[in-house]
Amino acid sequence: MTEPTRAGFVALIGEPNAGKSTLLNQMVGAKVSIVTHKVQTTRARIRGICMEGTAQIVFVDTPGLFRPRRRLDRAMVAAAWGGAADADLVVLLIEAHRGLTEGVKAVLATLRERLGERKVALAINKIDKVKAETLLGLAEEMNAAYPFTKTFMISAERGYGVADLRAWLASELPEAPWYYPEDQIADVPMRQIAAEITREKLTLRLHEELPYQLTVETENWEDRPDGSTRIDQLIYVMRDGHKGIVLGHGGETIKSISQASRAEMAAFLGRPVHLFLQVKVRPNWLDEPERYNEIGLDFKDGN
Repeated sequence: MTEPTRAGFVALIGEPNAGKSTLLNQMVGAKVSIVTHKVQTTRARIRGICMEGTAQIVFVDTPGLFRPRRRLDRAMVAAAWGGAADADLVVLLIEAHRGLTEGVKAVLATLRERLGERKVALAINKIDKVKAETLLGLAEEMNAAYPFTKTFMISAERGYGVADLRAWLASELPEAPWYYPEDQIADVPMRQIAAEITREKLTLRLHEELPYQLTVETENWEDRPDGSTRIDQLIYVMRDGHKGIVLGHGGETIKSISQASRAEMAAFLGRPVHLFLQVKVRPNWLDEPERYNEIGLDFKDGN
């Protein structure tokens, strides 16, 4: 007899910068979520898909849970909790060296309120940053604070413990047919992944000047007969001064960002890419429903 197939959704939740996007990319084996040293860089619920034996695990990489101040913040936090509520399993990721912070305590309180009896696994990330005895003490403290189904010690960046976590998740999913083809790694449109790649390059290059006050949209996507792809993207900023920062002296900054983004897109797609970037000033983009729809968030959740 053949082993039955399993399939289900796993939500990765935690504070900003806990390593959720890094863990997702490590699980899937490809870069499907933006990874930077800046917090709150994941805006949409990006689904990465991986196979583990006969199980298909669909990961929902949610925006970091934090105290929202702006409409965009509120929409991101609503998306995070929505992703957790819809999932079959939840993994709470915390940083080993930060421990049980006030932010984590707030997340635990909301877990009780929103998820009820849902199975929640604890993944203590960045274990290479603390000593073994500290890890054991933190695991005891966390399990005293919340009834986790299972606890894992991992390094999402280095891959330590990730295989054990993936195997456990696969075994806990319900028996069901797969949701996606076996070779598919994400259910995010390629246009959105391309926009995220460019936004990551902008965030890395301009992290001091413009951390969150810009967004990227893929305006046009054309697969050409010669096997290459033309991608036209718009970068929206809030002020004229921001436009100058993105462009840089003599267009040097935007050229560098375009080169880095194009190279990553070409590697991801496995074909030549012709990338054209345009910067537009849109003072109120944070209050426009269209901008939220483009990045997979619900504008109404920001109320």
